[in-house]
Amino acid sequence: MGWAQAANKEPLKFGLAMPLTGSQALFGADQAKAAQWAVQDINAKGGVDGHPLEMILLDTQADPRLGINAVNRLVNVDKVPVFGTAWSAVVKAVAPIANRSQVLGLSVGANSPEIAKLGDYVYTTYPLADVDVVAQARYARETLKKERAAVLYIHNDSGVEGAKIYRDAFESLGGKVVAYEAYDAQSTDYTGALLKVRTSNPDIIHIQGLVSDLPQVIAQIRQLGIKQPISTYSAGYNPKVIQQLGAAAEGLMVSALAPSAEQNPRIAEFVERWKKTEGRIPNGLPYTQYLYDMPYLIADLYGHLLKNGKPLTGANMREALVEVANFDLPMTGKLQVSADHRVKKPVYLFEVKNGAFAPVATVE
Repeated sequence: MGWAQAANKEPLKFGLAMPLTGSQALFGADQAKAAQWAVQDINAKGGVDGHPLEMILLDTQADPRLGINAVNRLVNVDKVPVFGTAWSAVVKAVAPIANRSQVLGLSVGANSPEIAKLGDYVYTTYPLADVDVVAQARYARETLKKERAAVLYIHNDSGVEGAKIYRDAFESLGGKVVAYEAYDAQSTDYTGALLKVRTSNPDIIHIQGLVSDLPQVIAQIRQLGIKQPISTYSAGYNPKVIQQLGAAAEGLMVSALAPSAEQNPRIAEFVERWKKTEGRIPNGLPYTQYLYDMPYLIADLYGHLLKNGKPLTGANMREALVEVANFDLPMTGKLQVSADHRVKKPVYLFEVKNGAFAPVATVE
């Protein structure tokens, strides 16, 4: 009934540009699937004031050049007033298109702090690295009482900026960063950087990497006999990491920027839906939660414009985002969009215990 009602009016379009193929496809495809489910669920309940929501999905391979091609098509061919994307390098590359075309660009899952400064038409729905990485540094210093930290990071936008945030936060709390080592995004052997970490004899090792390289880095740390506790940000909150590492994952500390199934009944239902339809838990569960919520946010923006009789343009989409500012989303809860293009969320900290992520703290 709801779908029949939603099919009677002009579709309301938006774009999503994600890595559906390539090295990050394992995660991008699951995130895109979550967004597709949300569109189905919204339309099953009548869409937006009887209009069906329509998502145009394109592949970026997490490559900035392909991201530019995809967003140019969404803006210039499909004429969407709003689009979502992720991966920090892609978000940065497509920002000029959003600003030049006056189309609202939503970063949904990228965490580079620079995203907050990319222009009037670029907003994040996902907390940036200075939220959960600072929480990790604070937990290491104030709760675990660690004095000496080593920081390992992948040499790309996300790694460089996230590592600096951890270093500065840890040192501002009176700790000392005794090793600060980068590794190449294309590398598979991290021995050089890891030997420097071992020599520095830290109390804790923090890694700013990508979901694709984290397991290999951690595995090589343990193979070199380095036994200190390891922390990482939300990229590590992934069952694949535990599956790949086995016993080497024990004690790994990770952060998440969305509640777990134990903390929110809706997430439990979401996870069961994955198990029923896909036979597994999604890769990067918190990210899929934010991607599921994105169409609901866009539906709210469309609803605001329709209610106020305003044209469905990118400029008005941006205006609606700023005017409404507060959203209540099904998976990640309350979202407040601030004037500085940032959002704040609680940080959930987990530790791998007996082969599973166990909650250890929540930092507001």
